Amino acid sequence: MKVVVTGGAGFIGSHLAAHLSKQGYDVIAVDCFHPYYSAERKERQFQTLTGGRVPLVRLDLLDGERTKRWLVEFRPDVVYHLAALPGVPYSLEEPFAYIDYDIKATVNVLAAAGEAGVSHVLFASSSSVYGDRGNVPLKEEMADGRVVSPYAAAKYGAESFCHAYAHLYGYQMTIFRYFTVYGPWGRPDMAIGTFLRRLLVGEEIVVYGKGTARDYTYIDDIVAGMAAALHRSGGRSEVFNLGAGAPVTMEQLLAELRKHFPDMKIVHAPERKGDVKATWADITKAERAFGYKPKVAFAEGLARTVAWAREYER
Repeated sequence: MKVVVTGGAGFIGSHLAAHLSKQGYDVIAVDCFHPYYSAERKERQFQTLTGGRVPLVRLDLLDGERTKRWLVEFRPDVVYHLAALPGVPYSLEEPFAYIDYDIKATVNVLAAAGEAGVSHVLFASSSSVYGDRGNVPLKEEMADGRVVSPYAAAKYGAESFCHAYAHLYGYQMTIFRYFTVYGPWGRPDMAIGTFLRRLLVGEEIVVYGKGTARDYTYIDDIVAGMAAALHRSGGRSEVFNLGAGAPVTMEQLLAELRKHFPDMKIVHAPERKGDVKATWADITKAERAFGYKPKVAFAEGLARTVAWAREYER
């Protein structure tokens, strides 16, 4: 089976491409190496994780004609569309960039997939589409478009286009809503990555807001869920939460970090615009549909991430 992974040099994309390749799929990764974070880091993580077994194509998905030509020529059976601009804070500064990379590029991929005869498109969305609901389990049907950041608005809009193009072309559509993915090679702008880089050199860490909680999900669990969904049965267009199903408060995160960095210094700052207070995935639907069941407890996942950071982030 031929599989394309867009955003394939990113954090989740690199892990997914490596995993699918090891499972025997014919995988090719696509990335435009947007400067949101270091292209050198992306190259390093991709090569380290895939071991050179997965081809990597540089392609800007905003170029609709080139995207269509390339997909039609390669004729994949499956497209995992992960390519996007991530992150809430940057979306407040550059909202139009998110319309480009998270919506326009997605439409280009969806249309090209249809023209190329792709049978299954799997799209990476975000728990941000639920808005600020408080500390309650979030079911897939609870997303109603009342989001609190341009990033979330772009993801919610892209989901709508996914449903539309699945209807137009008849391919199977699977939409994943990720809940705060972390682990080795985690995005450097996310809280755990930022904390670890500063702690490794003895700097203080900055904590924004109070009483926050996140459903931290280890990368291996996310990838296992995405791979399992490839062969799910029933339904052309479905949305699934991929999370740990167990929110972790900021206080719990800091307590776990202190086990590894006893001299940790913390500075508190006001909450940032666009951030939600809490996320908590109800993963019942994914468990029933394709056996999704997270295996890595937060303490273990964080310990693995700290061990990786000590080796690679210095």
